[in-house]
Amino acid sequence: MSRGIAIVLLILTGIIWSTGGFLIKLIPWPPLVIAGLRSGFTAIIIFFYSRPKNFRFGKSTWAGAICYALMVICFVVGNKLTSSGNVILIQYAAPVYVALFGYYILGERSTKIDWIAIIIILTGLVCFFLEELSFQQLWGNTLALLSGVGFAGLTLYMRKQKNDNPIDSVLVGNIITFLVCTPFYHSGVTYDPIAWAYIIFLGFFQLGLAYVLYSIAIKRVSALDAIIYPVIEPILNPILSLFFIGETMTSTAKLGGFLVIFGVIGRGVLKEYFGVKENPSNEGFS
Repeated sequence: MSRGIAIVLLILTGIIWSTGGFLIKLIPWPPLVIAGLRSGFTAIIIFFYSRPKNFRFGKSTWAGAICYALMVICFVVGNKLTSSGNVILIQYAAPVYVALFGYYILGERSTKIDWIAIIIILTGLVCFFLEELSFQQLWGNTLALLSGVGFAGLTLYMRKQKNDNPIDSVLVGNIITFLVCTPFYHSGVTYDPIAWAYIIFLGFFQLGLAYVLYSIAIKRVSALDAIIYPVIEPILNPILSLFFIGETMTSTAKLGGFLVIFGVIGRGVLKEYFGVKENPSNEGFS
């Protein structure tokens, strides 16, 4: 598979991911119940796709799985505490963490263009915390930040498994999430068919199908590319939330979101324009 096809898969992944914010808001259940049940359905899809021969996974798989569980739990809970737009845009500061830790985990060096983009992204991130926030919103923004750390860690450790089966981290991560949230299933769950339809969609498609596509594409691109090209998600997520549930963002948050997206897209455009090679050691996978 060529790098171009991999990028198309990453963009499609971002479109599918973008449906998560407003659907989570529409489900009238506690956030840990939503996170756990969604991951339960996702685990089924990933299991039948990957068909693991055994459950003897390496350190990178387990590290990626823990990062995944951190990401999805913080994302769902954060969505219930602050706006969907805030959560996804703060999470999208993940390229900062990839650049910081990518060399130590993967040997992928960041360039000057990367660091310029990171400064812009961090500036945008600060804007989200300059607002007059309630304790609940502040906590939601903080969880979104942790979700971004989890997303970066998952990407790095999936990339580290490029010669093996990186989707194993997603499978194990969903199982961990489902089990961690088990104590909360007895309360808050109703037999509302619409809520269950949303949960099934989130599990099978918004996470399940999306991560199948993501795991295929990640073998052919760098870790930073794997985060940057699904940038359609933080663009569509607030738009869908506005359209379906009337949720808006403050002017400061919009400015922060613009800077985050500008930094992410600008980095990709400049690298393509100047023909910057990110990972000479990984030429066989790009």
